Amino acid sequence: MRRTRMAAAAAGIALMASLTACGSEKADGGGSGGGDSKGGGSTAQNAMTALKKASTATDKQNSAKVEGVNKQTSQGKTMETSMEGAFDWSGGGMKGEADLTMAGGAQSAEARYLPDAMYVHPSTGGAPGGKKWMKYDYDALAKQGGASGAMLKDQMQNNNPARSVQLVLASGKVKALGSETVRGKKTTHYSGTISVSELTRMQSKDLSEKDLQALEQQFKQQGLKKEKIDLWVDENDLLVKKHEVAKSTDGATGIDATNYYTDYGTPVNVTAPPAGETSDAAELMKSGGGLS
Repeated sequence: MRRTRMAAAAAGIALMASLTACGSEKADGGGSGGGDSKGGGSTAQNAMTALKKASTATDKQNSAKVEGVNKQTSQGKTMETSMEGAFDWSGGGMKGEADLTMAGGAQSAEARYLPDAMYVHPSTGGAPGGKKWMKYDYDALAKQGGASGAMLKDQMQNNNPARSVQLVLASGKVKALGSETVRGKKTTHYSGTISVSELTRMQSKDLSEKDLQALEQQFKQQGLKKEKIDLWVDENDLLVKKHEVAKSTDGATGIDATNYYTDYGTPVNVTAPPAGETSDAAELMKSGGGLS
């Protein structure tokens, strides 16, 4: 049961982080594309202009339904999690709820995300003390997890799908790869590659310089150098699909995540579970009770 709870928590955190970019590839200048495009500007300039429009349009929508698959590799072992839910980023912090499925359907959980914490309800086993839900407070995660915890808190409280577009824009290295149909929608495919040091600093809004340097060193030790982000944008300038890939040099660590975004503007109403049905992960750790 402990494994189920921990897997559900890790999956929920990983999926939330993957709603924006969260790993690491540095473009080699190829993003400028070749030749001039119809309208006088270079291919790269036109791609940058299109993505600026996509960033603004996506951000203004405030909410969307999200479906995704996240493959996270650590120490050579890969955990695959699928997710289907809805998220709102209008209030300055991400909130939403999602159904998570892990280990080929062997494990599942419900997750609720609020600006200050994530709550996980495994389909089997529940939480310690006979509770239904486990609470993961972002402040506590930041305090207990060092630089990694601080980065997680920052992502949870500041991200939204538009940030994926903003990260590619900020890199200044964008390729337009042509028209493609994604789930019945006509889209334009864009691709960008970002070094891990660039990515860490661009996506971490509130981290201290000390934490940023610690994260860069951590990624370096893991062999993570760069991340490739592919975006598909529809005719309304809205993000429809995102695919991000980052792998360590030895393949032992990495992420391969794909998200689909639909029904922009969908209502999202999420509340914290009743306190009487919730165990607090931070309090359990303080008391030495662990999560078993």
